[in-house]
Amino acid sequence: MKEYKIETVLHIYEIAELSKEDRELVEAAKSATAGSYAPYSKFHVGAAVRLKNNMIVTGANQENAAFPSGLCAERTALFAANAQNPRQPVVALAIAARKGRQFLSQPISPCGACRQVISGTEERFGQPIRILLYGTDGVIVSEGISPLLPLRFVDGNMN
Repeated sequence: MKEYKIETVLHIYEIAELSKEDRELVEAAKSATAGSYAPYSKFHVGAAVRLKNNMIVTGANQENAAFPSGLCAERTALFAANAQNPRQPVVALAIAARKGRQFLSQPISPCGACRQVISGTEERFGQPIRILLYGTDGVIVSEGISPLLPLRFVDGNMN
């Protein structure tokens, strides 16, 4: 038997320690929660992506009575960015969530499906996406999806 050890390194910052660009992206994600349609869960999530040309595209979770038909904020933002700007790489993604009017103290992490889409977007443009997970107690930052999705499935797995 062999053993394969996976280590994950994430950084936790106070909001004031982030660069101006990262703070701007986090604020865009927080603002994007206003576009959330969450009549069932009351869990409002916003996401904001920064493209290489510095454009910011936002998205919010959208629920549906046929529960599998909804979509997470992360995928809403990434799909909109890629559809509207197909040649612009995504360089950063920020995520914020709130219950009612209060943002969560602890950051939320993307679900498995969103992690896979982030992975595919990184592969599409050949570069990692800086991921910022906002909570009022701090911002978790991952330099790419690999720390959040080790042993990920990529196009090369099908060859």
